[in-house]
Amino acid sequence: MTEARGCEWQRGDYIISTDNNRLDIRIIHDFIANQSYWAQGRPLETVQRALDNSLNFGLYKSDRQVGFARVVTDYATFGWIDYVFVLSEHR
Repeated sequence: MTEARGCEWQRGDYIISTDNNRLDIRIIHDFIANQSYWAQGRPLETVQRALDNSLNFGLYKSDRQVGFARVVTDYATFGWIDYVFVLSEHR
């Protein structure tokens, strides 16, 4: 575990959290599989596996997830940002 797990940052009405328990897999999968240009049709199981093995950042407004990003990392020297999105009504 790293210090970043379970951290939160707030700005106005929005919160960014690294708490995986807050993630809404339905919103994340819907955006990735149906709305993104990079992962059309990606199965739920694949998205879940990717999240299970990444440092995840959820963006929330009033406890509703409105954005997401994940970092593929070794938690020491390398990090690659992937699956970045904010729902259009919150951009």
